[in-house]
Amino acid sequence: MTLEPPIAASADAAARIQAGHYRFSAMLDSERIKIISVRSTVWALLATAVAGIGLSTVVTSAQAARYTARTAAGQQAFDPTRSSLSGILFAQLSIGVLAVLVVTAEYSTGTIRATLSAVPRRSLVLIAKVVLFSAITFVVGEAVSFIAFLIGQAILSGRTPTASLSDPSALRAVVGGGLYLVALGLLALGLATIIRHTAASISAFAGSLFVLPIIAAVLPSSYSDDVSRFLPLQIGTVMTTAHYQGTDTFGPWTGFILLCAYAAAALITGTVLLVRRDA
Repeated sequence: MTLEPPIAASADAAARIQAGHYRFSAMLDSERIKIISVRSTVWALLATAVAGIGLSTVVTSAQAARYTARTAAGQQAFDPTRSSLSGILFAQLSIGVLAVLVVTAEYSTGTIRATLSAVPRRSLVLIAKVVLFSAITFVVGEAVSFIAFLIGQAILSGRTPTASLSDPSALRAVVGGGLYLVALGLLALGLATIIRHTAASISAFAGSLFVLPIIAAVLPSSYSDDVSRFLPLQIGTVMTTAHYQGTDTFGPWTGFILLCAYAAAALITGTVLLVRRDA
């Protein structure tokens, strides 16, 4: 028995779509073949796990070792949940790269022409990508967030205060870590749909994460805080923090809604351009 190559299988799925015999589930299956048939998907998800779990372990171990050297105020302000989820803020980059490649890989190889020729309603192509990417990222993001939390609390146990999933604030932060990765990935996917070039899309995504906070930091103090609270990195920090205070920028769920609005704006803009522009 011979196995059908991923490219051939994708082409066959496209042919069925062109003939008009297709359902949305068939489009999802076609996108699934595209995603799992490239090595970049595996490497990006592996990098997400390594960053989200590995770096969280390193940071938490360092925090536990230095806990006794903290001042009384520092010990009181210590957030064991945020410490164990610190790697999430590194994993966001690999998730963003994966989101970009979900779109731009087809443009770089030219296969986007076949995809858009096969599907008369181009918006459905992007919807299929969004649904499949969201499902993958949600499963991986939540798994990484929960594993990082459990390992982190095991490291902190007996050395610092610890947190438990029975604490609603801790559970909210752990779940929020996975949701943050999903929303941020969709923002990157939207940017990639607009830009259509891998390097430029990754640069725009990375700039929104790491360059904008630097620009905000050099603004006058009267403007810096007001600008920073709207930035994705600050939103992610609050979402993965259990000891949320009302004086923080936005509440965790308010920030999440704002981040979803950013992603929606990018995806809507990308959809309009996808329909109007040539492949």
